[in-house]
Amino acid sequence: MCRCGRTRRAPRRLRRAPEMAPPRRRTTRWRPSSSLLMGQCSESRFVFPALGGLLFGYDIGATSGATISVHSATLSGTTWFGLSSVQLGLVASGSLYGALGGSILAYRIADFLGRRVELITAAGLYISGALVTGFAPNFVVLIIGRLLYGIGIGLAMHGAPLYIAETCPPQIRGTLISLKELFIVLGILFGYLVGSLEIDVVGGWRYMFGFGAPLAAIMAVGMWTLPPSPRWLLLRAVQGKSPVEDNKRKAIQALRRLKGQSASDKVLTDEVDNNLASIRAAYADQESEGSIFQVFEGASLKAFTIGGGLVLFQQITGQPSVLYYATSILQTAGFSAASDAAKVSILIGLFKFLMTGFAVFKVDDLGRRPLLIGGVSGITIALLLLAAYYKILSGFPYVAVGALLLYVGSYQVSFGPISWLMVSEIFPLRTRGRGISLAVLTNFGSNALVTFAFSPLQGYLGPANIFLLFAAISVLALVFVILNVPETKGLSLEDIESKILK
Repeated sequence: MCRCGRTRRAPRRLRRAPEMAPPRRRTTRWRPSSSLLMGQCSESRFVFPALGGLLFGYDIGATSGATISVHSATLSGTTWFGLSSVQLGLVASGSLYGALGGSILAYRIADFLGRRVELITAAGLYISGALVTGFAPNFVVLIIGRLLYGIGIGLAMHGAPLYIAETCPPQIRGTLISLKELFIVLGILFGYLVGSLEIDVVGGWRYMFGFGAPLAAIMAVGMWTLPPSPRWLLLRAVQGKSPVEDNKRKAIQALRRLKGQSASDKVLTDEVDNNLASIRAAYADQESEGSIFQVFEGASLKAFTIGGGLVLFQQITGQPSVLYYATSILQTAGFSAASDAAKVSILIGLFKFLMTGFAVFKVDDLGRRPLLIGGVSGITIALLLLAAYYKILSGFPYVAVGALLLYVGSYQVSFGPISWLMVSEIFPLRTRGRGISLAVLTNFGSNALVTFAFSPLQGYLGPANIFLLFAAISVLALVFVILNVPETKGLSLEDIESKILK
């Protein structure tokens, strides 16, 4: 009996061991991912590059109130308040021109400076631009300050997604890069709030513009505490701009600061060696660093088609036009808040913030393509409904309200955050800096084009036909996304380059 009992218990022990093994293996595999999400990646650090987006958004929101204040005879607090329409337009769009210049400047110097130094420089330009504008003694100095601030925008919109993409793991790359778009919307809301508080103060426009300086100081100090991008350090070594062993050591130190002291030397060294091998493979058949011509060749051309196409459609599918009509649409529907433009702006801004937050926290679960396809489809339907409202459904204002909210929500879960996310991760490493510079230039250039073309189009076509035109462009955008935009969820930057761009 004893012998039989032992015979039966022994197999049970042998069977039990394999049954317990899988959970132990799953737990081991899960821990690195968890540490990346919490300790190793230290997501809170990525708030500092994302502040570049908040300061961009703040300028958009604050300018709407500042242009009213600076032009007012009673509120300007200056003797040169009688600005012409052209001068007032320069005040409003001066930062846009600066951003165009900043994106061109980024093309020339970004790879030399590195992502971290580029963002510190952007913060310095934000500070100087805000202070020069806030203390401007005359119109010329005011415009100089607006241009300086805009150059900071151009550098920040280039450097922030690039730094985040190169320093965080693929599992949460989408969330962290999209955080910049969430901060842009938050900045717009903050700008509206400051504007509403200072709009009745004499010289309130100085406070509206100047308040960007302390925010930029936080960004500058925060970026100073962060390490440089390890991938950029290795790129400079492969390009022959720095000693390989020295930059390998610096890259390991940067990774340790990003991932925490718990990461072992072997893990860090292996990751650096793997990245170095990937970069060397990208340069295997090339002798010089990426130029503007190489951005339009091979894998880089495919990347620019995807990234540049997304930021182009982001601007030409009518967002400024839809928001232009937002107040009149809400007034027609009988909303009392619509009588106050500031309250309407805050209402729409809150809705934009909520929808952007949904996209930010779901992009790494749902993927890029589903959000883009669903969002652009919603944009198209919303534009068709708005056109129908102005043509045949004017007696049903709630159709217009619903279409307005559908448009804003669809935009904020698709083109808003996803375009910049794709731009930051789709370019090959050797042309990433310059490729993103061209994408930023495309974005701000098309923004300027839409801004200047809107007024004559409005007078020539009328609102119904404008919305039909933008609906047709949105259909083209949807076809472009379906046929050209790949899914990059969960892929490392090296995997994107080797598997998607080849």
